[in-house]
Amino acid sequence: MKSYCATDVGQKRKINQDSVFATEEAVGNLPNLFIVADGMGGHNAGDFASRFAINSVTEYIRECEEKNPVRILQGAIQSANAGIIAEAASHEELFGMGTTLVALTVMDGYAYVANVGDSRLYVMEESLRQVTKDHSLVEEMVRLGEITEEDAKHHPDKNIITRALGTVPNLEIDFFDFKTDAQTQVLLCSDGLTNMVDDEEIEAVLRKGGTPKEKTQKLIETANRNGGKDNIAVIIVEPDNE
Repeated sequence: MKSYCATDVGQKRKINQDSVFATEEAVGNLPNLFIVADGMGGHNAGDFASRFAINSVTEYIRECEEKNPVRILQGAIQSANAGIIAEAASHEELFGMGTTLVALTVMDGYAYVANVGDSRLYVMEESLRQVTKDHSLVEEMVRLGEITEEDAKHHPDKNIITRALGTVPNLEIDFFDFKTDAQTQVLLCSDGLTNMVDDEEIEAVLRKGGTPKEKTQKLIETANRNGGKDNIAVIIVEPDNE
């Protein structure tokens, strides 16, 4: 396995509300773990929310005795959600905070993914495929046939998300899984990348080759060159490469 992660404040923001976690080593009963969280909230609340979520998720996993990766991720994210709600209720300056979260673990040749919000996970094999489904207003409009996918890319409400940690006690989490092989590349990222770099550009970078570090840095450079309007978080994982 090879991986690399990085986050960048971008060209327009003063505070980086994106957080990342990446380890190829075991965390509790998971053999590896990769997380992107994109916080929201005034002042430092979004920054706090994304960091709190990652810290809470990793702490839960380290102590969890469950063996099933989906159940582990589900329990960890629900625990983080409850913690964010409690923190926001206890501290006025954190009221209204929340965070997206997309997480990956690879076990026995399969990738297991959990997602809440509009941070994304892609898999690159013969071509680039978005695995997660955005929990956003415009994505709901696309699903209902009210607008096209092309319209969604430039819609004024594209940043309104419909699910996030910290918003409701009974959080709905999406889960996905897929088989990995020696050619598989996995990309986790915040919308600071996908709003600035379209899927064709992302695919071109991943297809060109190089190390996960080189590709991660190239994606962040491209997002900043295209405007860098938001914080950018990127993790690239090559699960079955030595």
